[in-house]
Amino acid sequence: MSSPATSPPTPGSLRRIVAASLIGTTIEWYDFFLYGSAAALVFNQLFFPGSDPLVGTLLSFLTYAVGFAARPLGALVFGHFGDRLGRKKLLVLSLLMMGGATFAIGLLPTHAAIGSAAPVLLTLLRLVQGFALGGEWGGAVLLVSEHGDARRRGYWASWPQTGAPAGQLLATGVLAALTALLSESAFTSWGWRVPFLLSGVLVVVGLWIRLSVDESPVFKAALARAEQRRATEGTEERLPIVAVLRDHWRDVLVAMGARMAENISYYVITAFILVYATTAVEASRQTALNAVLVASAVHFATIPLWGALSDRIGRRPVYLIGAVGVGAWMFPFFLLVDQGSFGPLLLAVTVGLVLHGAMYAPQAAFFSELFSTRVRYSGASIGAQFSSVAAGAPAPLIATALLASYGSSTPVSLYVLAAVLLTVLAVVCAAETRHRDLGDAGADGEPASGDRGAVPGRTPQDGQPGGSAEAAGDVAARPV
Repeated sequence: MSSPATSPPTPGSLRRIVAASLIGTTIEWYDFFLYGSAAALVFNQLFFPGSDPLVGTLLSFLTYAVGFAARPLGALVFGHFGDRLGRKKLLVLSLLMMGGATFAIGLLPTHAAIGSAAPVLLTLLRLVQGFALGGEWGGAVLLVSEHGDARRRGYWASWPQTGAPAGQLLATGVLAALTALLSESAFTSWGWRVPFLLSGVLVVVGLWIRLSVDESPVFKAALARAEQRRATEGTEERLPIVAVLRDHWRDVLVAMGARMAENISYYVITAFILVYATTAVEASRQTALNAVLVASAVHFATIPLWGALSDRIGRRPVYLIGAVGVGAWMFPFFLLVDQGSFGPLLLAVTVGLVLHGAMYAPQAAFFSELFSTRVRYSGASIGAQFSSVAAGAPAPLIATALLASYGSSTPVSLYVLAAVLLTVLAVVCAAETRHRDLGDAGADGEPASGDRGAVPGRTPQDGQPGGSAEAAGDVAARPV
């Protein structure tokens, strides 16, 4: 029996919650991926002229990586206030910051107009994008996870994850349409600005939907309990970051390790492939963009299916299918891309993204279930975003450097395979979480009752440690 705070919402209200999270993550990822695609296609010419084309691309990807460097800071700040003030308020702020920075990039003068100030301003705006995205992901997936039916949490929480391929689809689609309609000179002169300026319209739509939803009931119940303890016992909760590092450090390491293969493979498949296909293979820009466009649509459609499967067989098995699959696919992936034609390129990217989805889909529920309510925003965000600095941030840069140094895709495949080994190790060492009740959590960051001693691979059931809220109860807060 669920506690009142965790009773399943009506189908209509849950759909609104999912829509609010999905539209926000789609816009955030549209803005973020748009920069990555522009970095691969035009920023080397507009903001880093005078260099060798491949060197210019490397410099362009350096500013791309800067956005990842800001994501951990965003995770810390948004996580702290999201655990103290609520998920919804911080999600509105992240959307405004990301959309504003992206719109400003569309107005930014190039190197030809203002010299070296252009790449400096570009880098600063990229920092704002990264900071906002660092806070967006955790709040969006928690809003759905904490509202949703526990029996189908993997399915419902996977929908905000589809914001990544939806954003990729939207960004790539707009760029593909512009490159098809405009000449090369027109696109380089002004056409690249259009998709950045469109972000302003998308943000207005996203805010309208996101402001219409309620705060997470699980969070409101946990906040009420904390306030009651403060009033009756005079105890204060620890800072979320302190509680995470004290009580959930193993879970943070699991989340970071789980992200390595997922993050690196994604940016190799979607961002680096634009460089590899257009320079090493000499495929047309339009061919590469169209392949990523179609594959992203398939990726979008399959993520909820993987999420639903994780509700049936567990988070860990589905995650491992994706990790091992991506590692095995990397070598055939580049053999297909080397053919230089649309069909093999489409097959390579599509299979890669479908396998990636097996990691990405259960990730939202999996990471949410690792942490207790009053530190869940901080814990999930820190685990996800700190790993992005070592994983997604340098992935296109490292892959491009390996290609430039060795003139072969084999080192890139080995690079992805090394990340896969780290992810497999992390997931194998984790406990299965799909039966955990998100309302059954410590007040100040203690793991849910029984989680501290969970055996990796063992699933807590109702009536066992880590099962129902009624069997466990809250862990009392300690004085700071």
